[in-house]
Amino acid sequence: MADDDLHDFEHATFTHEGKSRTIFRQGSGPAVIVMAEFPGISPDVFDFARRVARIGCTAVVPHLYGNPGRDPDPAAHGTLAALANVAGQFGPICVSREFVVLATGRTSPVVRWLRALAADEHRRCGGPGVGAVGMCFTGGFALGMAVDDRLVAPVLSQPGLPLGFTTRQKCSVDLSPDDLERVKQRCGEGLSVMGLRFRGDRRSPAQRFEFLRRELGDAFIAIELDDAAANPEGVLSAHSVLTEHLIDEPGEPTQAALHRVLDFLAERLEVPGRTDR
Repeated sequence: MADDDLHDFEHATFTHEGKSRTIFRQGSGPAVIVMAEFPGISPDVFDFARRVARIGCTAVVPHLYGNPGRDPDPAAHGTLAALANVAGQFGPICVSREFVVLATGRTSPVVRWLRALAADEHRRCGGPGVGAVGMCFTGGFALGMAVDDRLVAPVLSQPGLPLGFTTRQKCSVDLSPDDLERVKQRCGEGLSVMGLRFRGDRRSPAQRFEFLRRELGDAFIAIELDDAAANPEGVLSAHSVLTEHLIDEPGEPTQAALHRVLDFLAERLEVPGRTDR
C-alpha cells in the first residue's frame, strides 16, 4: 500500500489548554473520534475512518503522533526507513508526559484533550453523543473519554497500554481509579463498551480483557478472534483487527468484527439504516 495523500479529508486545527493539533475530518452526522495505532495514522487507519464516514457519521482523526498518511510497511519505503520511522516515534512517546506507557492506575493526560475534542465535535455535529475508536496505544483512550456523558460508543481495539511486561500491567488498562469508577457507574446506567483483540496477541494480553469483564460486567462486549483469522500479509503477528490484519472479504471473521463495530457505532449514535454494505 502506498502513502495516503488525504485529499478527501478536511484539515483543521483544534486547541485545548494551549495544545493545538491537526485533525482530519470526513463525512457528516454524529462524530466518531478515530485514534490511530502506533506508529501513526497509516493508510489503513484512514481507510477505517472512511468506512465510519460511509455509515453516516463524521470521522474525526486527531494527529497525536507519527506522520499522517505514511505507510509503515517496509515494502513502501524500505526496511531501514520503516525501522527509523518506528524508532523516531517510540522514543518521544515513551518520554512524553502526555502518554502513560508503563504505569498502572493512571489516565494518560492526552485524554483530557481528547475529551475536549469530543465535546467540541458534539457541538459541531449534533446527535445523541460521540463515538470513539482507539487502537493499540490509543485503545484505552476511548475508555478514558467515556467519563463524559457525551461519549456513548467507546470501542477499544487491541488496547495496548500499559505495556504488558508484568502481571499487574497485563491485568489493567491505562485508567485512573476515579475514571474507572465513573465508567463503571455509566455502565450501570446503560453504557456499553466494545473491545477487540486476537486471542494470541501478547501486545494486548488476554488478562486485560478479563480485567474489563470483571470490572464492567455484561456492559463489556468482547470480540476475540483466532490468530488464524488475521491477514497473513501483515508485517507483524496478529494484532490490528480493524486495519493491518483485516481481511475485508465476506465470510472472514475480521470483516464480521469490522461490521459489528460499525453497527455498534450506528446503533449508539442513532444513525439511520446503513447503506455501506
